[in-house]
Amino acid sequence: MKPEQLKDFVYEVKDFPKPGIGFKDISPLVRDAAAYNFAVDLLTEWARAKRPDVIVGIESRGFLFAAPVARDLRLGLDVIRKKGKLPRKTVCVKAPNEYAVEYFEMHEDTIQPGQRVVVLDDLIATGSSSISALDLVKRLKGDPVGFGAVIELGFLGGVSAIRKAHPEVDVFNLIRYA
Repeated sequence: MKPEQLKDFVYEVKDFPKPGIGFKDISPLVRDAAAYNFAVDLLTEWARAKRPDVIVGIESRGFLFAAPVARDLRLGLDVIRKKGKLPRKTVCVKAPNEYAVEYFEMHEDTIQPGQRVVVLDDLIATGSSSISALDLVKRLKGDPVGFGAVIELGFLGGVSAIRKAHPEVDVFNLIRYA
């Protein structure tokens, strides 16, 4: 399989969650064992080269890829959740996206100062959520060394926005919709 073939497992749902949006549904990709394992293997290979100390996944679809990558690298997994979902003391950042203004949180004791962190999500759109996630890792004094995703919506300019905000962070994706 080649990375571009993963597009065969991504369905577009028109006008979801609101009119004018073409939602990229990755459910068929994670349902298909060969496609899912191929995507995880590629993300793991990329992440391994970054020599991370920890993998971080963004709620919620990012968890589907961050957890198996962390397991394959024999690393721990930290999670970025939407505000109000974590039970202990947190650090919070504003996380605007295409649909609304939200907030991301992590427990304040998750990332240790200087830890090399790879952040994973399912999709890069405008880059605003990705930037917020990287900002959060930095607020916790972590060293974000990579941001990876399965899908990039290139026409929204997210990768450029991430690189502008965090030029030191390597940005990676498996498939791109121009």
